Amino acid sequence: MFLKRKNEEHKGNRPIVLSNKKSNIVIKATISILLISGLSFNMAFAKEDDSNTLKEIYHIYSNGEYVGALSDRTEMEAMIDRKIQDSHSQYENLSLTASSNLSVVSEQVFTASTNDETTLQKLDKLIEVEATAFALSVNDEMAVCVKNIEAYQEAVHKLKLHFVSEDELNAVEARKHSMETLPELKENETRIKDIVLKEKVSGVTVQVNPDKIVSPDDAVKLLLEGTLEQETYKVAAGDVLGTIAGKYNLTSAELMAINPGITDSTLLQIGQELNVTVLKPLINVEVQYEKKAEEVIKHTQKVVETEDMYKGDTKVKQEGSDGKKIATYLVRQENGVQVGQSVIEETILEEPKDHIVLKGTKVIPSRGSGVFAWPAEGGYISSKMGYRWGRQHEGIDIARPSGYTIKASDNGVVEAAGKDGTYGNRIIVNHQNGYKTIYAHLSSISVSVGDVVPQGSKLGVMGSTGRSTGTHLHFEVKKNGVTINPLSVLN
Repeated sequence: MFLKRKNEEHKGNRPIVLSNKKSNIVIKATISILLISGLSFNMAFAKEDDSNTLKEIYHIYSNGEYVGALSDRTEMEAMIDRKIQDSHSQYENLSLTASSNLSVVSEQVFTASTNDETTLQKLDKLIEVEATAFALSVNDEMAVCVKNIEAYQEAVHKLKLHFVSEDELNAVEARKHSMETLPELKENETRIKDIVLKEKVSGVTVQVNPDKIVSPDDAVKLLLEGTLEQETYKVAAGDVLGTIAGKYNLTSAELMAINPGITDSTLLQIGQELNVTVLKPLINVEVQYEKKAEEVIKHTQKVVETEDMYKGDTKVKQEGSDGKKIATYLVRQENGVQVGQSVIEETILEEPKDHIVLKGTKVIPSRGSGVFAWPAEGGYISSKMGYRWGRQHEGIDIARPSGYTIKASDNGVVEAAGKDGTYGNRIIVNHQNGYKTIYAHLSSISVSVGDVVPQGSKLGVMGSTGRSTGTHLHFEVKKNGVTINPLSVLN
């Protein structure tokens, strides 16, 4: 007598695989038992009636791990069919299979000792429904799964349509399959040269959980934003932009950038929701444009110093004028933002002409340079030019200096020095370049009419003569006889 064993391969599309290795192990174990039993086994077998004939049981393994034994494999097959059928109503138009990496090893035994209920309960947890899908990979890493290759192609198409129109995309695709060369660009014309996915994009058929399969539109959203769900934060009492940003490893600038209308001076409201998700595209789409345009070449300003003119004097030697050119550019936009521009071809139509100004450098003590220095030793402006006390104040008042010396604001010649009504002791310096400066309320005067006074030389001492409420300097500037605000020229 002998024990008969056989391996049966499961029929159909379910990925249930037999293990010959396991069968061999069981056969060896059975032969060992027979050798040990000897003659007594044969005698016992000879006395068995038909009720003790050989029975077949099924040992189930998952990924090499033993699950249990079944007396009837049809229960397991029915469970697989039921799981697939239940999923069909939820996942329409998907090709579904059951996957559990199961191996089935059959065995012929005299006594069938199995616990079908326990084994089936384990199998119910192990068997999962999977769908045939098409995975879109970015740089050889799986990024998102769609239904099939048609959905994959639709997602890539819609990804490009996020940045160009349907007509523009069709034109680019048509050119790739055409041997004709592009016509020369017309003036002020712009056209798309190419649309480039910056990352390597590929696809492959895979078996996945149906929940992981998304529509082409959701695939585009994930590829462009790096996520299908944007996280938000609800403002709590005591929150400020900096603390909220810190919780999500953002800077305040990044947080404001993803929340339009929010600035560092915005008063946050309790309960206000802020977006805290920085978009990180998985694929970057570069659109390359060619454009041709006539452009202005701006002329430059040049200043040429000359000793033939007095310091402070200027004269235009050459009037400037802009030029013209026709330029063809390659413009690159990445995810809708311009990231570069390079010149392909350029033709100058008209050269620009520099605007040249001569600037005098000759300095003589009796002529001003046009640069006015502070006329006191420190101090501050106690009253500005303007209307006050019922009348116009023609200059500025400087009070509380560190020293009381009054100094010539620029080179010039003393035109007047002495008492002058409400001005008290007053000095007028003619800078002989159209400017005159006036110094009033001095306690004493150190110069006389006709004296040449270089910039910074002593004119007198600050005081409170004339109509004055305290020690200070009243300082005025006239240009071509018209009083101007001293603050417009003081250096």
